[in-house]
Amino acid sequence: MNTLFALPFLFFTLFFLAACEQKKEVNSDAIESSQLSEQELNIEAPEVSVADNNSEFREIDWDALIPEADLQALMTPPDYINEIEDGSLEDNFEQQIADAFDKPDDPYSRALVSTNVIAEMDGARVRIPGFIVPIETNEDKLVTEFFIVPYFGACLHMPPPPPNQIIYASYPQGVEQPNLYEPFWLSGELKTEVKANDLAQAAYVMRVASYELYNKY
Repeated sequence: MNTLFALPFLFFTLFFLAACEQKKEVNSDAIESSQLSEQELNIEAPEVSVADNNSEFREIDWDALIPEADLQALMTPPDYINEIEDGSLEDNFEQQIADAFDKPDDPYSRALVSTNVIAEMDGARVRIPGFIVPIETNEDKLVTEFFIVPYFGACLHMPPPPPNQIIYASYPQGVEQPNLYEPFWLSGELKTEVKANDLAQAAYVMRVASYELYNKY
């Protein structure tokens, strides 16, 4: 599979493009159109691949992790969203997430904070592209726990995606401090488990078996 993001998440485009001009999605078409240029991908960076047989892992897109009902709810926001005045306090995705907890009967608002998962993904051995958001490092300054997210900027200077679009990952061997702009392939076994910290909440957990730069196969 080479079309990563068969549904390149229209709701991310709708909600996050205006919030962050520097956002970058992991998208093979983007690479072909030089949106992720060789310079951006830092192809000449030191090798970071960890020996592993990628054929043991099923390559998936991020839409494989989100239930259809949540996806449809996010892609069809309620009328009140269209009535929000540009530039107002409510015209802010972070505020929409905060408001979601006050609208329990609103499918769209629930989807913003949804921890609903695809049950079949529990125990699945997968390979997924994403960006690394460091959480914990060891004494050697290697990143041992981190979030895997579908676009650059998540959990940093803009609100995170829904929990069922975030993976809490652990890699005891440690990953060299990544360039936050740089996408990776990450392979490992998924668990459908909610885990959170001060940055974000994830509905999936992965024990990473291997990682490599996105442009490498």
